[in-house]
Amino acid sequence: MRRIGIFGGTFDPPHSGHIDVAKAAADSFALSEVWWTPVGRQPLKTTPPQAFYSQRLAMVRMVCEADYRFVASGADAPRGDGQPNFTIDLLQTLHGENPGCSWWNIVGADSFLDLPRWKYPDQLLNFAQWIVVSRPGFDLSRIDAMGLTSAQQSRVHLLTDIEEPISATDLRDALKRGEHPAAVPPPVLRYIEEHGLYR
Repeated sequence: MRRIGIFGGTFDPPHSGHIDVAKAAADSFALSEVWWTPVGRQPLKTTPPQAFYSQRLAMVRMVCEADYRFVASGADAPRGDGQPNFTIDLLQTLHGENPGCSWWNIVGADSFLDLPRWKYPDQLLNFAQWIVVSRPGFDLSRIDAMGLTSAQQSRVHLLTDIEEPISATDLRDALKRGEHPAAVPPPVLRYIEEHGLYR
């Protein structure tokens, strides 16, 4: 059975911190692939991404060249009706189109703790194993306090050996100043400059 990681986010822009998370998840949980799925429209964010979806997907394609296990996916592209993209819809679609695969959703700890605000939160853990990216010293009792059943808890896995997070906001501010942050891969930097992004 193929074990496939789903790595969603705005990726505005994608950076080395994202690469570190995707590699660590693949290594720690024996994932055969990690699908990078830029989200069309975040349900819980009021501020839209600065780069267009097509630009974010193009940058993700460049980043995915860093590891043979990485796949750039348009599975979470903007919806035709303009509605937000919901993770439950993505997981249901991936299950239907790819029978026989084991899905592993990769999320940050803060996002996972916000799970009760997601669409159909009780169903989300049925469709995938969850890799929760946390920092050393993360308080496990915060997950225990979510009231998950023992079956749900068994589908939650912590990934703790990740360096300090990189702020995409700080990167965009640096790019706006004309700087070249080391956290942004060179091909992505060139794309940003060619398209005048974040200026």
